[in-house]
Amino acid sequence: MAQKRPSTWPNVRNASEIGSWLLDMDGVLVREEHPIEGANRFLDILRESETPFLVLTNNSMYTRRDLSARLNFGGLNVPEDHIWTSALATAGFLAAQRPGGSAFVIGEVGLTTALHEVGYTQSENDPDYVVIGETRNYSFERITKAVRLIEGGTRFIATNPDPTGPSLDGSLPATGALTALISRATGKDPYFVGKPNPLMIRSALRELSAHSESTAMVGDRMDTDMVAGLEAGLHTVLVLSGVSSEDDAQRFPYRPSRIVSSVDVLANELVAHYAAS
Repeated sequence: MAQKRPSTWPNVRNASEIGSWLLDMDGVLVREEHPIEGANRFLDILRESETPFLVLTNNSMYTRRDLSARLNFGGLNVPEDHIWTSALATAGFLAAQRPGGSAFVIGEVGLTTALHEVGYTQSENDPDYVVIGETRNYSFERITKAVRLIEGGTRFIATNPDPTGPSLDGSLPATGALTALISRATGKDPYFVGKPNPLMIRSALRELSAHSESTAMVGDRMDTDMVAGLEAGLHTVLVLSGVSSEDDAQRFPYRPSRIVSSVDVLANELVAHYAAS
């Protein structure tokens, strides 16, 4: 019989030793738009202790304000300035690469607003970039335009590589599926800014003015959250309340710093710490 591996690894830290937190949204704080056990308590403790944190999502459809309202409707209190999206990370990346540039965009208000706020204009005429994000409203005509621009040499950027996204009725095709269509037509792959690219993690660290050595990345996916946190030099915590199981974690060539059942475990550790101090 195979020996059961431990659910913790060397150099594990108690939650009280973490100075700032990056938290994935789906599978960590919410599941099918309902709060996961302990999520509200964990967030309340972080706010009350003035511990810096950001809630991260690869979904680029919504603005920070939209997401805050959606979470609040579902019972989670997350102020908009505590939310970081792949759209914001993408806009910041483009502004650093080519300030005041232009883009042909297939995406929703979360992406277009983020680009506007960094001084980007949207254009179909010789844009600097084709930028693809999450959307439910793309058309054959706009996909064709994107293909022709990329064939003509326009740089190809996408907010995130996720092929599907969750919904109450099942999986939906997401950004990665749309970019795969365009890549197949053009023979060119996009540069993905969102997770698992550690660029998104580092942009969130800058937003928090936090250091990687004292920050934890909490996520439910080994193939995005954990590898992104690892490559950015963060303490990584895999929660089993979402996609990846403990058995899944054993199959990857890298491993998280720690595996816990949910953020409720982290909340309990913080409560014990503050009660003892």
